[in-house]
Amino acid sequence: MSGVTGRLVAQAKLNLILRVLGKELSGYHQLETVFVRLELGDTVTVRCGGTSRSLECDESALQVRGQLGPPNENLAYRAAVAYADAAGWPRGFRIDIEKRIPVGGGLGGGSADAGAVLRILDALAPQPLSPDRFRRIAFALGADVPFLAAEMPMALGWGRGERLHPLPALPSREIALAIFPFGILTKDAFGWLDADRQGDLPLDATIQGEMLMAWDRVAVVMRNDLEAPVTQRNPAIRRVLDGMRRATTLAQLTGSGSTVFGVFDAPATLSLGEDTRVIWTRNAARVVPVERIG
Repeated sequence: MSGVTGRLVAQAKLNLILRVLGKELSGYHQLETVFVRLELGDTVTVRCGGTSRSLECDESALQVRGQLGPPNENLAYRAAVAYADAAGWPRGFRIDIEKRIPVGGGLGGGSADAGAVLRILDALAPQPLSPDRFRRIAFALGADVPFLAAEMPMALGWGRGERLHPLPALPSREIALAIFPFGILTKDAFGWLDADRQGDLPLDATIQGEMLMAWDRVAVVMRNDLEAPVTQRNPAIRRVLDGMRRATTLAQLTGSGSTVFGVFDAPATLSLGEDTRVIWTRNAARVVPVERIG
């Protein structure tokens, strides 16, 4: 395949805060969240040219394989098709992904890959899309994609995640990710929350940027509304979360789970049980730029 090629590290994300507000008649929930990018990421390469379209994924770095489904259902592939439909370019592409972000753990791996594909294509395109059109494509792919397709290391998000306000990156810290051999379906987590709330009135948005200027301030306001319903139904996650909180005050479920994270000044020895493995990374100070190859 001849043409232009771009490469990018698709960085994972954490939710330092995830508040679930009102539920729309459509069934979607309004959210208020704080996204933070991590240094951990997949390597995504997009080669543009020809007329064929394909995706190859190397899962050898993952503990559990075979979870990504057929290529045409992959979010990164769908992102490329959506971009091509909107821009009229490229006709053909090949996407190669080296997976490092665990699948189905609330770290935004699929969304990060999709966001990376959009950023690569827009950087390579003969005529990039307008910012508004680019954001609309990202939002149509999923709630985490607008942030992971933007060039923000940290942001406050509203709505379904499509409204973003950039925030200054927090000081770099060591972050432990407790990874389980299973994930939590997002629809299940929200369904459990709805059942537990039993019609309680939705909460108003309250997060302000000054709450997030330093880790000691973050420790006061960190919360995830999905944490209680998820951990009540998954004792293994509850046990690991309790163990992480014995090691640090900055510990929480990210997204709908199953990953539990903890923030540390330095790597530590953690005893979290035989069913989990720990990946160490750091919060990112910057968004990795697109590398044009050839």
